[in-house]
Amino acid sequence: MFKITKQFVVLVLIVTLVLVPFGSAALAKDQHDEEKGIRMATDIVLVRPLGFVASVGGTVLAIVALPFSLLGGNTQEVFQHLVVKPAKFTFVRPLGDFD
Repeated sequence: MFKITKQFVVLVLIVTLVLVPFGSAALAKDQHDEEKGIRMATDIVLVRPLGFVASVGGTVLAIVALPFSLLGGNTQEVFQHLVVKPAKFTFVRPLGDFD
């Protein structure tokens, strides 16, 4: 009788030790999903509107700087930094991806 109880305890211990890593992986996945959801919500509510304002402001600044950039010969560089980069950040970038 004692031998069967001991074998049962060992079996339960082995099963528990095998299954514990799967439980922690599931918990980590839930936390990762929650973090990704928060990042996406922040992107929709805060970052995208600010990116839109930056796109419009950059376009206005590029137009104001156009005579000076024509004289300096760096019109393409000004256009890239003030118009294209903010527009890509706002409209092309995947939701929740800030890299």
